[in-house]
Amino acid sequence: MPLSSANLSALVALRHDLHQHPEVSGQEEQTAQRIRAFLTALTPNRLVGQLGGHGLAAVFEGSAPGPTILLRSELDALPIQEKSDVAHRSTISGKGHLCGHDGHMAILAAVAMTLAERRPAKGRTVLLFQPAEEDGSGAAKVLSDEAFALLAPDLALSLHNYPGLPIGRAALKSGPVNCASRGLKIEFTGKTAHASQPETGLSPMPAVSALMPILSGCSKGTQADPDFRLVTITHAQLGEPAFGIAPGDGQVWATLRTLTDDQMEALCQEAEAAARKQAEISNLEVSFSYHDVFHHCENAPEATAVLARAMDACGVNWDSTGLPWRPSEDFGRFRRLCPSAMLFLGAGVSCPALHNPDYDFPDELIPLGAEIFLNALRELLG
Repeated sequence: MPLSSANLSALVALRHDLHQHPEVSGQEEQTAQRIRAFLTALTPNRLVGQLGGHGLAAVFEGSAPGPTILLRSELDALPIQEKSDVAHRSTISGKGHLCGHDGHMAILAAVAMTLAERRPAKGRTVLLFQPAEEDGSGAAKVLSDEAFALLAPDLALSLHNYPGLPIGRAALKSGPVNCASRGLKIEFTGKTAHASQPETGLSPMPAVSALMPILSGCSKGTQADPDFRLVTITHAQLGEPAFGIAPGDGQVWATLRTLTDDQMEALCQEAEAAARKQAEISNLEVSFSYHDVFHHCENAPEATAVLARAMDACGVNWDSTGLPWRPSEDFGRFRRLCPSAMLFLGAGVSCPALHNPDYDFPDELIPLGAEIFLNALRELLG
């Protein structure tokens, strides 16, 4: 059932409203309320809120028994200042929907509009608006929520927009499609000293400066290689911003990335060993902590085939261009519950990259993304 011009206008207005009011991971209360208000008017059979935090699920039930199909989008934005001249640019300083989650929500809202007019013939559809994807914590919290156990899907599907790929094209494959990643914080502790007598202290400067190129040197290959690994230094700090003090502590932050989860442990051990060696050389203490932990995302063959047939039905040209993708996605956790798959929908060759300050989700992807998902639901639920 094609979206009417009135419905499409309402969806674009929703997307722009969400874009103007971004909330970062764990703080998506108003975003969830906006989605709830939109969905309530569509009278789903159930609305389940507070899933894993501010998560929200709309359930549309068929009249006969059948499988439960979950479609997932994300609620959160990024702690990045948007730099844009569009009328719907962010009104919240230092925050922006610069990954397209506002558009992904609009696509699921479009699916809800169609299901409100025509329920599935059997089974049920669960539209999940998940919190805290950007820091990797949201999917785990949703999956561990007791309320989610009542919604447990038999198949889970998702999508992400893909800048650099032409609009109207898509990327899809079975197997790994998003890398595993985690943030490693390395903290060195020595002893401060007067800047005129640095020899009386223990400065982490030699360890910090030596470690950064060593960690970067752990990178290998591209994401097309089975042993791909990438270490990106994201932050470093020495002491306090003062001219009279030789530093006594320092930090190095790095993002570790591998193609699959089982390769991550070896990279973590290698990075920690390198840091311990530099600490020993400079007689420093060293400690480690991990943050923003993402498991790799792997498409199950049966779920991938559903999305492939759904795209074929609406004439979307697709192949495996660019996959696996370097960025991480916490949708990968759903594969431990049921067969799952994510597709990547072209956002345009000239579209700014994700997390760029001038990125903006293309509104023309809303009806296309919805049509793909609806084709999948028709096949599975009638």
